[in-house]
Amino acid sequence: MLLVPMLLAGLSMLGPFSIDTPFPAFKDMGADLPATTEQMQLVVSAYLLAFGLMSPFHGPLSDAVGRRPVIIAGVCVYALASVGCAVSTSLPMLLVFRVLQGLSAGGGVIVSRTVIRDVFDGPQAQRLMSRVMMIFAIAPAVAPIVGGLLLQVAPWPFIFLFMGVLGLLLAVLVALGLPETHPADRRIPLALGSLLGSLVGVSRSARFHRVAWAAALSFAGQFIYIGSAPIFVVDLLGRGELDFWVFFVPMIAGVMVGAWLSGRAAGRMGGRRLVTLSLLFATAGAVVNVVLATLPTAAELPWAVVGPALIAVGAAAAYPTLQLLLLDMFPGARGAAVSMFTFFTLILNGVVASALAPFATRSVLALACTSTVFVVAGLLCWWWHLRVVPSEAPTTAHPEPLEPTDQM
Repeated sequence: MLLVPMLLAGLSMLGPFSIDTPFPAFKDMGADLPATTEQMQLVVSAYLLAFGLMSPFHGPLSDAVGRRPVIIAGVCVYALASVGCAVSTSLPMLLVFRVLQGLSAGGGVIVSRTVIRDVFDGPQAQRLMSRVMMIFAIAPAVAPIVGGLLLQVAPWPFIFLFMGVLGLLLAVLVALGLPETHPADRRIPLALGSLLGSLVGVSRSARFHRVAWAAALSFAGQFIYIGSAPIFVVDLLGRGELDFWVFFVPMIAGVMVGAWLSGRAAGRMGGRRLVTLSLLFATAGAVVNVVLATLPTAAELPWAVVGPALIAVGAAAAYPTLQLLLLDMFPGARGAAVSMFTFFTLILNGVVASALAPFATRSVLALACTSTVFVVAGLLCWWWHLRVVPSEAPTTAHPEPLEPTDQM
């Protein structure tokens, strides 16, 4: 039982590892390629853009050909692209392989989430989803540490070789230890019309949007801090460039506590009640955060990070159940559901990090208020869902035959 969540969490961790592990090597990479500090930011942007553009398609492909082929093929291409990054001799060459990394990583990151619901039901699925989330939560903190350690013993290309070895290892483990969880009789036709039709069917479901945005907006309440971490830690809190742990340790601890609570509640509390209480807790944490931000100690530790950590507890406790609700809406097109949810979340996070963060980080109070708006918006989306769907309606085999009132 432990091997499955470890493997699925490993696949999910490819995303943050791909982004964060090279950070300590940016200075050396810029000197060798050569590239300016501003140009080195393209190493992150190229990966994220490619990942976002491809994210709607990994899931539907897995609905058509099965989970294993998409995961194995995606992770193998990712491993090859990582080797390409390692042997790059110029910034344009490196960016080409970073784009290829982004296009392929979703095969493991996105599709792995559907495997849990393919195999497990009810409390068991919730417990497993929570375990995966607990393991996944440590990735953003561990990745830069791994990159820094590798840089102490070898030049920067070994960081990308490490990613390649990690990808190859995951592909082997999937091939040997993960059975196909989406049998042929449940698959959609491998045709462009069917693949796009499943995405359109999911996107037209108002019920999907209510639950998806409840999850995405509540997470955005903590992501505004993650995306603004350089300004929040260095400028607003007055800490040094090596002091990011003062923010990320409480935040990651909050996520792990929330995921643990979700797993403990499985089978003991109904999913709808768990989500309601979790989002109310996140909202209460956001209010506490605003109150603390009005005090003279607003920019002092630990008060500055208490609120974000509380928000993380509530959002993380709700997240596994919300994901399972989304997957249960479309039993025959779970891949399409998780792909569209990932796509919408990436868009929202991109807007938060690029458009809102510069305004929200003018002060600790402005950042706290912005976070609260997102958390409250997530709670309102969930409240709307509870009003429209008083109890969970039976799910259908495919996304197309939705109730007329459930169409957008």
